[in-house]
Amino acid sequence: MARGDGANERIDAIDILRGMALFGVLMVNLLSEFRVSIFQQFLPPDPGTGRWDGLVETLVRAGFEMKAFAVFSLLFGLGLAVQFERLARTGRPRYWLARRLAVLLVFGLVHLLLVWNGDILTEYALGGLLLLPLLAAPVWALAVAAACMFALYVYIGMVPVGIPWPQAAWFQQHVALANQVYATGSYAEIHRFSIDELANLLPLHVFIFPRTLALFLLGALAWRTGIARKPDQHRPLLAAVAVAGIAGGAALSTLEAAAGMGQTLLATGYAATVLLLAQRRMLHVFAPLGRMAFTNYIAQSLIFGYIFFGYGLGQFGRLGAAPVFLLGLGVYAAQMAASAWWLRHYRYGPLEWLWRTLMYGAVQPMRVALREKD
Repeated sequence: MARGDGANERIDAIDILRGMALFGVLMVNLLSEFRVSIFQQFLPPDPGTGRWDGLVETLVRAGFEMKAFAVFSLLFGLGLAVQFERLARTGRPRYWLARRLAVLLVFGLVHLLLVWNGDILTEYALGGLLLLPLLAAPVWALAVAAACMFALYVYIGMVPVGIPWPQAAWFQQHVALANQVYATGSYAEIHRFSIDELANLLPLHVFIFPRTLALFLLGALAWRTGIARKPDQHRPLLAAVAVAGIAGGAALSTLEAAAGMGQTLLATGYAATVLLLAQRRMLHVFAPLGRMAFTNYIAQSLIFGYIFFGYGLGQFGRLGAAPVFLLGLGVYAAQMAASAWWLRHYRYGPLEWLWRTLMYGAVQPMRVALREKD
């Protein structure tokens, strides 16, 4: 999967990391938001949970929850920096990148309002638009801005800031109602219910948004400093980040007050580890998934919506974590095979192609030329 020159190899490393992070995103979304209500996590553990189900829930929570999305956020910020640099040759990088983010915002809103209210694309597009003015700023300014956003994230988590949050009794009632509506409702009924849920989901997004912005900035910083651009030239630094991130993050994650920063450090350590190992051939199977992450992310929503919601198979609230984990493995493996096949014939995933076409206002080439296949 590695392509000839160093520039393409570094992109392969980023695609590998994105493809691996997609597995964590899939599992967290599947177990915590499609299988059951997202608000289930705020209720006491179910004493009737089987041993294997409990083990899977613990492993996914410890290994992926918050970390996979943090890696995705790092990569999104890195991608913004890459696009800004490449679009500089047009003389209007902010204009074209704003168009790119505006198209993503439309995709995100369609996904959020019509498919699934757990969407992250809308938040990413809005965050990217907010950070546009900083993409040409000096490296030190990116670092200061990232530190300020992390500080705000910690502050919101430690100090009451007036963000409304439901009472405990509400969670019990809402989860019971969600189990009924999502499992048995028609598309129209589920759509109305999911729209009504947005007001209660908003505090979660307000809380996490500063961390998302901080990770965008950290990702842009990784590109601008050359760490992600030429990982082979920064192996000692990446090794130090990997060890410190994983060890420090694991330690902080055990402390309730510092768990958010611990998860962020773990994600950074994971990312550094993958960049260190990205030249290994066995990891290149993840690159096609990363190149088609947008298409695969939306496809997961459609697949799991059909399996769990009432307009499909109606399995919401009815399956344990262990069998659902196996389902996730199957979907991920199928997407891995489908992505590899697709990219042997086409330059982009279907939604990646549509995104580029709408951004540039002109139909982009899709099929791979014969010389590119060779």
